[in-house]
Amino acid sequence: MKAVLNDAVIAESDDTVVVEGNHYFPPGSLNEAYLTPSDHRTTCPWKGEAHYYDVEVDGKRTDNAAWYYPDPSDEASHIKDHVAFYTSKVEVTEEAAV
Repeated sequence: MKAVLNDAVIAESDDTVVVEGNHYFPPGSLNEAYLTPSDHRTTCPWKGEAHYYDVEVDGKRTDNAAWYYPDPSDEASHIKDHVAFYTSKVEVTEEAAV
């Protein structure tokens, strides 16, 4: 799987975790140079509080394009610190990692 914005690979892994139709990329698969922590937060009734990243490529920022759970519920512990992307903002494809 790849997460791409403006031709830049933001994340790439063949070991994502799918939850509710979203691919969660493991922390080591992220290109953190493109990610800036956001103050935005939301709460999922069963996963817990989501934190967000803005994604910036070539000076163009896409606000709150990615999210993760730094302290998820026990039920969602398998996605701790894994990052998912809004597919309306970042292209997530099933292209295999190389």
